[in-house]
Amino acid sequence: MPQVPIEIQLSTLPNNPGVYQFYDRDDKILYVGKAKNLKKRVSSYFMKKHEYGKTRVMVKKIERIHHIVVPTESDALLLENNLIKKYRPRYNVLLKDDKSYPWICVKNERFPRIFPTRKLIKDGSEYYGPYTSMKTVRTLLDLIRSVYPLRTCNYDLSQEKIDSGKYKVCLEYHLGNCKGPCVGLQSAEEYHQQIADIREIIKGNFKSSIQYFKKEMKALAAEMKFEEAQRVKDKIDVLENYQVKSTIVNPKINNVDVFSIVSDEAFAYVNFLQLSHGSIVRSHTLEIKKKLAEEDKELLQLAILEIRNRFQSESKELYLPFKVTVEPHLKVTVPQLGDKKKIVDLSERNAKFFRQERFKQISIIDPERHVNRLMAQMKKDIRLSEEPRHIECFDNSNIQGSNPVAACVVFRDGKPSKKEYRHYNIKSVEGPDDFASMEEVVYRRYKRLLDEKQPLPQLIVIDGGKGQLSSALKSLDSLGLRGKIAIIGIAKRLEEIYFPEDPIPLYLDKKSESLKIIQQLRNEAHRFGITFHRNKRSKAAINSELEEIEGVGEKTAQELLKRFKSVKRIKAASIEDLTQTVGMARARKIYETFH
Repeated sequence: MPQVPIEIQLSTLPNNPGVYQFYDRDDKILYVGKAKNLKKRVSSYFMKKHEYGKTRVMVKKIERIHHIVVPTESDALLLENNLIKKYRPRYNVLLKDDKSYPWICVKNERFPRIFPTRKLIKDGSEYYGPYTSMKTVRTLLDLIRSVYPLRTCNYDLSQEKIDSGKYKVCLEYHLGNCKGPCVGLQSAEEYHQQIADIREIIKGNFKSSIQYFKKEMKALAAEMKFEEAQRVKDKIDVLENYQVKSTIVNPKINNVDVFSIVSDEAFAYVNFLQLSHGSIVRSHTLEIKKKLAEEDKELLQLAILEIRNRFQSESKELYLPFKVTVEPHLKVTVPQLGDKKKIVDLSERNAKFFRQERFKQISIIDPERHVNRLMAQMKKDIRLSEEPRHIECFDNSNIQGSNPVAACVVFRDGKPSKKEYRHYNIKSVEGPDDFASMEEVVYRRYKRLLDEKQPLPQLIVIDGGKGQLSSALKSLDSLGLRGKIAIIGIAKRLEEIYFPEDPIPLYLDKKSESLKIIQQLRNEAHRFGITFHRNKRSKAAINSELEEIEGVGEKTAQELLKRFKSVKRIKAASIEDLTQTVGMARARKIYETFH
């Protein structure tokens, strides 16, 4: 597909958190930025006049926008940091240095110390984070130290040195902040049990710790120590808003290539995330046109070879959504839980966003291709024998049986054809009987199309479950159309799709385009029908108000409304004006009623 104009690229960006990258005509990276809302942030570069000349020059050079969608704004901040440090874009002045985000280190020692650090050293120590705020790190460490007495010294506490009496307790012991493992007053087993509890707190499981702080806050408040109680409350607020470590940076995951695939009838989209030392450093989505009915497994296998060659990847491990055959020296992991699964899910999410944007771009640039793909997808999803180029949907509207009406809306090539919409007044049904009303309307609609030799739709959608669908089928049977037109019912509660003579409904993916078109049909039929119903009910109420006047019937009421347009104007009219429409005698009665 040729380069998409910037205006179209902007219009199809998602409203999600993420990182955006600007490229020039030579496909050289200009700038990396983060956003809470990608569409708003990136669009702002092209909508306002920039104060700095450097920014104006950069915007003129932008030819392509690439983005990576992430779960949260914090993840976007971390990913931006990784990408700037890897690519060092010309227009990024911050974060190019060696500064990094803070981590909490549980040191690999006999009596482990716990402290904040910005450097990850591979010595067997555990690192939790990274954190976007040092305030969160300090609060967590304050919490840990207030609950668990831990050593802060950097002595080598081997059993031999403790037994030899080399160390003495320090001030921290006398203050109650340490239990004195340096002189054998605390066992390694007890200390490691504390460390196990602290790991849970760092991971986010600190319910008991929050309860401890709340108890302390109430005690301080009861003693009238409000400033101290407020400081404790601030810690509770930070902890309650604390997020468990990000999937964007994970020191336990080393150099790995992550792949996922999303496909439809005509195309497959393979997303590739490259992780280096636990950080995402690249995201790329490959669009593959299907030649035959290739399976996802086969396409993913080909894409892995092509993408790894293109980016000269040397990673020895792959994370995939399912097993495929790869080169013998590569290790394949299909994660089911935990951080590895989160990374595969993130890759799949980016593939889905890429696919959605491609659809939007194609619908603008090449609408015919978009319609063809959409119709082919609907044919497959709803198990039709032909593409549903012409769809009709029916809906009933009544309130406790009053003014029953129905609506039929028509879609051609997936879009509303409003000139073909039709309203129906229910004629043969007394009271609120949705099933009988549906039977009448479907019969009238297709009897007329047959009489006038008009083309029939490829698909009928009935707003309702099995009951309404059965009623509509009776009409098709009467007209001899059973089996000649596909018909389905859609039930509102769980969006179940019902087929004739099949008690088990079909559940389409909530993000499926086929379901979205069926929902749009249903909603449009409901809107069109309810508007007609309200107008009819309103008109009936106005007529009944006039018809309560002695000597005024339905015909006279309609004549008055035709002349004066509303009841308000009839009330304000003089006897002379009324006489011109209904004669002197009735004009006097109308005037006296309203005055």
